[in-house]
Amino acid sequence: MLKEYAPSKINLFLDILSRRPDGYHDLGTLFQTVDVGDMLSCELDSSGVVSLRYNKPQDYPLESDLVYRAALLLKERYSVKQGASLFLEKKMPLGAGLGGGSADAAAALRLLNKLWGIEAPFDDLAILGARLGADVPFLVRGGSALAEGIGDKLTQISSIELPKNSALLIATPLCAVPTKAAYAGCKPSGNARWEAYKASDYLSLGVGSFNKFEESVLPQFPLIAEMKKNFLNFGAEFSLMSGSGASVFGFFDDAKLAEKASTRIAPSARFVAVTRFFPGFFA
Repeated sequence: MLKEYAPSKINLFLDILSRRPDGYHDLGTLFQTVDVGDMLSCELDSSGVVSLRYNKPQDYPLESDLVYRAALLLKERYSVKQGASLFLEKKMPLGAGLGGGSADAAAALRLLNKLWGIEAPFDDLAILGARLGADVPFLVRGGSALAEGIGDKLTQISSIELPKNSALLIATPLCAVPTKAAYAGCKPSGNARWEAYKASDYLSLGVGSFNKFEESVLPQFPLIAEMKKNFLNFGAEFSLMSGSGASVFGFFDDAKLAEKASTRIAPSARFVAVTRFFPGFFA
């Protein structure tokens, strides 16, 4: 049996640059993988069938699961005759702005690439992943990356590291944010803020941090606004919503302070974790 970790992501910067003719939006973002996520395991199935089980019941059909779709996509692309029996140990919340489902799909591509002996380079897996979701190409490799377009035009950068003894706190409040609600009222910013951010010392945590979706989401979802405020009240150096919500993250100079804050925030969260950055996969 093979296993593959599926680390989640946060957005250290996120702006909506423009609306595209196809109805999607061009974004500018700094992705960062974090050391908390799901675990995917698998065994060969000589019958050629792909199956998927979970550690807890899921309320959506198998055909829509990104792990299952990733497996079928890879199988078809490389004409694989063998199948796979997959098991997903789900820890991350769905609809949380942490890329949990996309991370699982990326893990499936890496894992089955090994199990089936395909040995495709990560760049090829990322191209396939773009057919599953905008965050998947980044999460195939992870680490730290600037992204543009719908999030699929990636520029890998040197891994960002947290200072020693510091910690990252992530929490998801007791709500979820539909994508349509996140975009509602968010007028594209143009390129100026994004270009200024790329020219700044963005590797220093907190410098220029911004999430355009907060303009729309925080007024609509007071639980998220309250959680962000609590992060700062409990000692975070700065706090930001990740993706289109609902999760909030913050950096603490002292890991013990982060642990204390997590205990205070836990009753109002459906997920909470004290963690650090994950450097990514570089095969």
